[in-house]
Amino acid sequence: MADKDFMIMVINLGSTSTKAAVFKNNDRIHSGNLQHPRDEVSRFPDIWAQYDYRIQAIKEFLAENGMSLTDFDIFTSRGGNMKPVPGGIYEISEEMLTDIRSGRFGTHPTCVGCQIVYDWGREYKKPAIMLDPPITDEFIDLARVTGIPEITRQSSFHALNQKATARKLAADMGKKYEEISAIICHLGGGISVGAHRKGKAIDVNNALDGDGPMAPERAGAIPTASLINMCFSGEFTREQMLKKITGQGGWVAHLGTADGLELTKRIEAGDEKAKLVFEATVYQVAREVGACAASLEGKVDFIGLTGSLAHSNLLVETLSRYISFIAPIRLWPGENEIEALGAGSMRFLTGEEKPNTY
Repeated sequence: MADKDFMIMVINLGSTSTKAAVFKNNDRIHSGNLQHPRDEVSRFPDIWAQYDYRIQAIKEFLAENGMSLTDFDIFTSRGGNMKPVPGGIYEISEEMLTDIRSGRFGTHPTCVGCQIVYDWGREYKKPAIMLDPPITDEFIDLARVTGIPEITRQSSFHALNQKATARKLAADMGKKYEEISAIICHLGGGISVGAHRKGKAIDVNNALDGDGPMAPERAGAIPTASLINMCFSGEFTREQMLKKITGQGGWVAHLGTADGLELTKRIEAGDEKAKLVFEATVYQVAREVGACAASLEGKVDFIGLTGSLAHSNLLVETLSRYISFIAPIRLWPGENEIEALGAGSMRFLTGEEKPNTY
C-alpha cells in the first residue's frame, strides 16, 4: 500500500488512436481513446511529424477532465522499437531514444510516445518510464537455435499484456509472477503463446514475423519451401509478400475480415469456410500451447487466455476442449495494456520493482 496518493499519466499510441489514462494509485480515474482520422494522420510525412499533434490531443483530454501535466508524479508510455531487452521497467533515456529514433529496429507510433513522456519528465522533473516492450527477450538458449545458422528465432510478442496477465492470474492464486510457471495466450489481431517460468518468458512464437498460429491478420507458420517458391514466382513484390505474412494474412486472406464478432455470426449462419478457418486457428493455438507445455517440462500452474478474442465464448470453449488436460484455464480477456502500464508505474513509485538499465 502506498504511503501517499500517486498520480500517474499513461499513454499508448496506435496508428489512428491515442489511448490515454489517469490513475490515482491503482485506480483508473480518467481514460480516453482519442481517435485520429486516417485522412488527418496521413498528412504527416512520418510518425515523428505527429509529435505536436499527439501532444495536443492528450492535453485536450486532460483539460476536459480538469487536469494538466503539472498534476502527475510519473509519465508512462508503452515501449517503442529498440534493441531486445529483458522484460521489466525502464526509465527512458537518451541512449534508448537514440536507438528508437534510428529506425534500425522498426518504427511504430509508440516510439513517439516514449519521446513525449521523456520530454514531459524532463520538463516537470518527474520519472518517465516504459515497461515490457514488444521486443522483450528472455529466451533460453535452446529456444533461439534453428536449422539455418544464419537465422535465429527472435522474441517479438505481446509482452506487456502477457506479463500483466501472468501477474494478475498469479496474484489471484496468492502467488507472485516469479513463483509460477504458466502458459499465456494473447488472442487478438495477432496471436502469441508464451511459456513463462519464474518471471521470464522463456519461449514464445514470434507473433509479428510469421511464426506460430494463424491469426485474424497474420499468416502464422507457413511451409518454408512453399513460401520460398511463392516469393520467387515473380507474381509478388517483397512488400506484397510481407503483407501476406502480417496485415493481409490469416482470416483477412481467407475470409476478408479480422472481426471476431463477424466471424462468429457467419459461423452461426452456416458458413462452412468460416467455421473451418476458425477451428483451424483454434487448433493451431492448441498445438502451440502443447509446445509450451513441453518447454515447461509439463509443470504448468495455469493457462491464461487474454486479448480481445478471449471474450469469445465459442473460442474459449473450443480451445478448452484441446488444452484443459494440461492445466486449469483462467481468463483475463481484453488488451489490458493501459492497466498494465498503470500497475507497472505503481510498482516503480512504491519501490516494489526496481528499474532495469538500458
